[in-house]
Amino acid sequence: MLPPERFAVHSAYSDPGAFAHRLRELPDGVAAVCAAARGTIAHYRAELADLPVERRHEVDLRWLARILALDAERHSQPLTHARPLEQRVAGCCRDHTLFVVGALRERGVPARSRVGFAGYFSPGYHHDHVVVEHHDGERWVRTDPELDGGHWPFDPRDVPTGAGAPFASAAEVWRGHRAGELDASAYGVFPGSPFGGPEFVRGYVVFEVAHRFGDELLLWDAWGATEDDADPAEADALADEVADLLVRSDDGDGGAESELLARYTEDDRLHPGASVVQHSPFGADDVVVDLTPPGRAPAG
Repeated sequence: MLPPERFAVHSAYSDPGAFAHRLRELPDGVAAVCAAARGTIAHYRAELADLPVERRHEVDLRWLARILALDAERHSQPLTHARPLEQRVAGCCRDHTLFVVGALRERGVPARSRVGFAGYFSPGYHHDHVVVEHHDGERWVRTDPELDGGHWPFDPRDVPTGAGAPFASAAEVWRGHRAGELDASAYGVFPGSPFGGPEFVRGYVVFEVAHRFGDELLLWDAWGATEDDADPAEADALADEVADLLVRSDDGDGGAESELLARYTEDDRLHPGASVVQHSPFGADDVVVDLTPPGRAPAG
């Protein structure tokens, strides 16, 4: 297995840059960090449904350093102070997770984001979702930073894993679909959304491996095997191979995890290059986005 410490190092996306001190000011403990994430970032659909057009760019800030920079422009108080809802940075589950992953890594705690589907928001439907995993010294613990406890039939700070779990990884869902064990039409952005079903789940397998290895891309980015023009048969075969390696890695197969990392590093269909095509959840035109991190000069 890859050593957990590998995941304690910031990715370009989780690096808080000049705002590292704001993360270090947070209390210890995953629950406190999750609360700060919810108090800093609001979900653009669930909490900010009337987001003004001039603020829609916030969901594309991408880098944790830029999310924290915008928050700092609006608020001088520490991140422990929940911002008024309408003044929080607009984002989604990916951004809540990136905040928590960044705060934990800043403390030297191994953490990573997991891409998959949650079955606890709507009866009979599984929404696309991103959650946190951190290593507590003995095992990887899964937590949903958007949930504050309360009425959930499981502990949001230690979400169960395995068959029938509330959250299933994209790899688990893809394998279930291929085995005929589940209806992939019940997996997507929301019931009735055009963004759901087998092809959507297949693309999320690529997102899952990217996030696992530190490319915590926006959920509306496209590259390589996630592009619309990818050959379906080739994309299916690739997803089969990657999903198998992901599930075996989660089951403790160190050889599978090493193979997965090598495959991700070497296969241009899996990892992003210097840029991605950024779609828009608001229906705006697609744009090509340079992935050069803030503060660095573009390559070449």
